[in-house]
Formats: sequence, C-alpha cells, structure tokens
Amino acid sequence: MKFTDGMWLAAPGFQNVYPAEAYYITPNETEGSFNIYAPVNRINHRGDTLSGPVITIELSSPQPGIIKVNACHFSGGGPPIPAFQIHKTSDYKPIIKIDQDFATLIAGSVTARFSVKGAWSLEFLDSDTGAIISRSEPRGLGYSKTDTGEAYIYDQLTLDVGELVYGLGERFNALIKNGQSIDMWNRDGGAGSDQAYKSIPFYLTNRGYGVFVNHPGKVEYEVCTEKASKVQFSVPGEEIEYYFIYGKNPKGVLSKYTDLTGKPALPPAWTFGLWLTTSFTTSYDEKTVTSFLDGMAERKIPLHVFHFDCFWMKGFQWMDFEWDPETFPDPKAMIARYHQRGLRVCAWINSYVSQRSKLFEEGKAAGYFIKKSNGHVWQSDLWQPGMGIVDFTNPAAREWYQSHLNNLMDTGIDAFKTDFGERIPHENVRYHDGSDPEKMHNYYTYLYNKTVFDCLTERKGEGEAVLFARSATAGGQQFPVHWGGDCWSNFNAMAESLRGGLSLCLSGFGFWSHDIGGFEGKPPASLYKRWVVFGILSTHSRLHGSSSYRVPWLYDDEACDVLRFFIELKCELMPYFFAKAVETHKTGIPMLRALLLEFPHDPAVFSLDKQYLLGDSLLVAPILHEDNHVDYYVPEGRWTNYITGAVVEGPRWVREIHGFMTVPLLVRPNSIIAVGANNQKPDYDYADGVTIKLYELSDAATAAAVIPNLKGETKLTVTARREKKTITITAEGNAQSWKVLLVGFQSLKAVKGIVSIVKRDNGIELLPKAGILEFSVETWA
Repeated sequence: MKFTDGMWLAAPGFQNVYPAEAYYITPNETEGSFNIYAPVNRINHRGDTLSGPVITIELSSPQPGIIKVNACHFSGGGPPIPAFQIHKTSDYKPIIKIDQDFATLIAGSVTARFSVKGAWSLEFLDSDTGAIISRSEPRGLGYSKTDTGEAYIYDQLTLDVGELVYGLGERFNALIKNGQSIDMWNRDGGAGSDQAYKSIPFYLTNRGYGVFVNHPGKVEYEVCTEKASKVQFSVPGEEIEYYFIYGKNPKGVLSKYTDLTGKPALPPAWTFGLWLTTSFTTSYDEKTVTSFLDGMAERKIPLHVFHFDCFWMKGFQWMDFEWDPETFPDPKAMIARYHQRGLRVCAWINSYVSQRSKLFEEGKAAGYFIKKSNGHVWQSDLWQPGMGIVDFTNPAAREWYQSHLNNLMDTGIDAFKTDFGERIPHENVRYHDGSDPEKMHNYYTYLYNKTVFDCLTERKGEGEAVLFARSATAGGQQFPVHWGGDCWSNFNAMAESLRGGLSLCLSGFGFWSHDIGGFEGKPPASLYKRWVVFGILSTHSRLHGSSSYRVPWLYDDEACDVLRFFIELKCELMPYFFAKAVETHKTGIPMLRALLLEFPHDPAVFSLDKQYLLGDSLLVAPILHEDNHVDYYVPEGRWTNYITGAVVEGPRWVREIHGFMTVPLLVRPNSIIAVGANNQKPDYDYADGVTIKLYELSDAATAAAVIPNLKGETKLTVTARREKKTITITAEGNAQSWKVLLVGFQSLKAVKGIVSIVKRDNGIELLPKAGILEFSVETWA
C-alpha cells in the first residue's frame, strides 16, 4: 500500500503523520529496553503538548543480534491473538546507554540508536565497526488514516546502493524483490501467479541483515516501489512490531531468524526417497495402485513412499476420513501388503468438511467449525459443497480432528499431505478463542499443520513425523516438508517452481519439494524427464499430477532409465544428503540454497534463480529448455561434475548441451562427498561401506564430512588436510568399513596407512588400514 504521492504529498484519501522527535526517553535497565514518546509535531512550549497524535516506540532485544521495534498509536485494541511464537534467550538483556546525543541499545552484534536531539531517526549499526546497516529516516515511521476511517501504521528502512532484497515467502516471480509490491495474504492462486500459498513477513538482504514483521495478518510491502531506496512495510490498525536481525551474512541471518521463530524439524531419512501418487482426479482403485507398484518393481526403479490423493475417500464426502469401500474394500490389509514391500504410505487430508460428510453434523453440534458472527457455521461451496472449516483455536476441535488422524494411522498410514489452508474467511466470522479474524487468515495454516504434526509425533515418536504441506506462514518451517503447489506442465513452470522454492528457502524454510512433471496437464516426455532430474535433485521428490498419472512408462522407456538412474544416485548420496538435513535442522540454514548463501561476496550470484546448491557442496543447474541447453555460473575454483568427472574452472559462465542422463551436478572444490553403499533405499547404515570422495583439495585447505546415523547423531567424521603435497585423512567414529576415492588424482607417492590402492577411471581408490592415512601427491589431474 502506498501512502504518498511522490516525495512531498500524501496519496489521495490519506492523512499521514510522522514522529517529529523523541520527546520522552524512558530507559528500563531491568528489562533492557527503551520507551520513547514521540509526538508528531515539535514541542516548542507547554501548549504544544495538548494535542496529538503521539507515537510510542519501544526498543528491546529478545536475543543477541536481534532488535525488537514496537510502534503504537492507540494501545487499547482488541485481543493480541493469534500471535507468532517468539523464542527468547533466557538470562540475557541488551546494554542501554544514553548520552547528550543518542540513546543506544546494544544487542550483541547489532546496535540501535536514536537521536536525543533534533529530528526523529532510528539507526541500526554494526556494533563492532559502528557502520550504519540501515535506518528509519525522518518521515519513515508513519501513521495514516484514510478518509473512510481506516488506520495503518508503517515503517520504511533504507537500502544501500546495490542492496538487494530476498524472501517474503514462496514467490514465483523474480527472486530479487526490488521493484515489487507484495502482500502477505495466503491465496490459492497457483504456482504461476503473483499470489502465494506461503506468505512469510520476513525479508533479508545481501548486506547481512533481515527484517521480520511480527504480524500474522496482512502485511503490505513496497520494496523500492514507493521510495526508490527503501523497503516499506505496513499493517492495518494502530500498532506495528518488527525485529531487525543482523547476521553479518545471509546464512547468519537465517540462523538467527529461525532461532527466533523455530528451527525446522528433521524429516525421517525415508522421506528423502521417491514418492509416487495416484494423482488427483485420475480414476484409480486398489488394482490401479498395485499395478503402479508392480510396474516400478518390474523396471527395477526404487520406490519408497506411495501417496493416496483425495479420492481415497468417496466424492462429495471429504473429509469423512473413511476409505471409499468401492475402490478400497480392505485398506488395512492393502497397506500391510505395501508395508511388506518396504513402502511407507501417505494420505491426503485437508481441514474442510463437506456438508455430506457424516462428520459435518457432529462438528456443527459440538462447535468445531469456524462460525459467522451470528453463531451459524461459516460455509462455502468453493471446493466441497456446503463445507465447513475446522476451528483449530478450539482445543476440543483439535482433539476431534486428531482422533480421526489416529484412526487412519491405525490402518497403517505413515504420513499426511496437509493440503489447502489458504482460503480462510476473515469477514463476518468468529473463532472459539476470540482470535482476530484478519490475523487468523494467514495464521490458520500454522495451527492446522501443527495439529497434524503434533499428532504424528505423539503417535510415531520424535523424529518420525512428516507432512507434505502446501500452505504456511512464519514458524511453519517447524513442520516440514512443504511443496510448491499447483503448477503447469511446461518448462516455464519448472523455472517458476524453482524460483518459488529458492524464495521460500530464503524465508526460513529448510526443505522443499514440487510436483515432478507439473500438476496441470500431461507433460511431454522431454519435459517429464527433465523434471525428474530436477525433482530427484531437490530435497524431497514426488511424482504427482492432476488428471494424468506420473508413472514413467507412460512417457517412454528412456523416462524409466532416467528415473532409475537418478533415484539410485540420490540413494547413494544419502550420507551427504542426510548430513545436510541434520545441519539444516540444527542451524536453520536451508538444504536447498540460493548461491547467495554460500557466495555472499560474489555479485555474479545475486540474481541467479535457475541454479542452486544442495547443502554447501553440490551445485545443480536443471535443464529448463526444450533444446537441451543450459547456461549456468560457476563460482571461483575447480568444480567437478559428479556424473561425468569433467572439471570446470570458475569464475565463469558455462553453456552446455546435455542428454537426459546427465545434468550439471558439480562438486565444490575442497569438498568431501560421502557416498553410501546402498543405491536402493534412502534409510540404511550410512557409515557401513561408505566411500569418501575427496575433490580438489587445495594447499593449506581442510575438508570434512560428517556421516550420521538414522537419528541424526554423528556416527563417523572424516577430515582431510593438505599441507603442500601431503594429504592426511583421519576418520573418527564407528564404521565397519570405509574407503577413500581421490577424485581426479593420477598418481601417489609415499603412501602410509593403506591396505590397497586401485586406479579407477575417475581417480585412485584407497582402502585404509585404520582411522588415519597419509600420502603425498604431485597434483590433481
């Protein structure tokens, strides 16, 4: 929302006021905070104190590196619910200082200060260097009333020359948000639109800081669109609160942001395998599903999860949580047979209950649905005829909903796809706990996904819960996994999906997936094969469509070969994949990474939205063109294609032509990639028989790999250190056997601690005697 007409005038229909000075400054040393009383006009004499408005600003800090800013006009508003969960550091408080020029709050690495004299301004500084990071200048913080009486409050923070903005949730348009007007308002608009299933009121910049607006409802952003060098964020009402998060670099920002709003849970290892679904509106029954499983087995394509989409229930009766007896007469026995095949089973759910469902009258009588202001059930025909929506602010409704999930788990269901959660009414409605309906529109999905995730955790144990969720808001990263929603079946949609995933993962989310092949329409074979590679080389991999199946033999024989090759590759790479998943769970740094996160000082990566990193060591550039070409950027160093062994030296741009069995999958120099001994499943003993592949270790460099067990606990750590021509490799932990592959080496000298040496096409394989080996090398080939 724009409040001004150019630099000088108010926009038509708005009256804007701004803090003029910090008239009263009241420190609270016990809490480590400031309270600032800021009238909108300069106070020259006592008579000037008789009229308002006045903005009250409070500065505090919940954790080191984070400053909380609260600005309020009227404080007598409604209930402060719902509210995001904010995590604070115990036994911590910032340092506050006041001198003749400034009032200052020091919160570890970041300092906030405002002028004691002169015009209002609020500055954020690097505590170590004193450099200004960003500021709210005069006429930045503002309060606005419209001619019709609506109130808004907002702030504007400056951007430096060349500073770029990222995040704000899953956005399918440009990765860089400069020049965009963006609303935080979840909508079911599809993955090719300017709408979002996952609106996250958090952005970060390439200058090493981020801003989280603590408002669950609609936040409107003008990113360099109202003022060319400022980010403006506004909320309806009388109060705004935001957190300025300084991490010195983008990875540090995401780590601190997820300290504040919650770390992603660690998905079970089996979830990283291949998921296959019935698709949405296709005609299927138990015979169809079994034919899919048999077809995958006959073609020797590893499969790990099967998902039943909506029509496992009878049409018009969603949600009644009951299997359609005509198509699935004995679901418990069916699922048991699928479990015997080594499969996990997922079921589609949502939080909407059709009027035809037997549960509708039950939920209505018990008060389990969102209501209109007059107490009647809020209903809609959009999606299911006459449906109601479960009110998750009601503890009894949550328990009721979870009881039906437990009944499904009694039949053998292992996971749930929590679809929808975006079309939540906000006018003429009321909630059980009195929550503000406007704020509940986005926040609803948090309660929905938490209800399901908590039920899975309680039933299956810590570390075994997983969702396949579409909608989210801030904090939703705690309930993985999320997928990109409804996309088309074309190359543009692949690129749009990737932009959405990168944007979401720059908004605090650690794990992300998408519909392989696209959702709407049937992809041509060439697109399907390209999307298979992109999908397997994402954190989670699901074959899913709308009105057409996604089994590979419906496309061509080569599609089966491509799918088999890349899912076997992913299973081999699971020691690396799962180690990076554990890192994401602990740090909040996403597994799927825009190159900005790893190379924040390389301007060439700032706009890259068609390639990414998996963890810190594998670069992926999907093929997004029918003519098989790909353009991608290689940062500094000698990078090795994991599949072909070709070395590309950066920094430079590369154009290549690829067949369907290859893709730019490049290993970063100075990396160890741990490769497992099993290429058929994602969950196995990663340390047993592991191969340590060492790539392009430069002089005085160290590379390390951590190999976890299936609980995420470290089982084996391997470290390589090079000093001139001598490399020492050390293994600590528990492994029955392990070996080392020196990728690109052609010869060795003065080898110690080795049982055997075997020359391979892509390097030299060493079998160590024990936990330490040492050797001398001339050079990498």
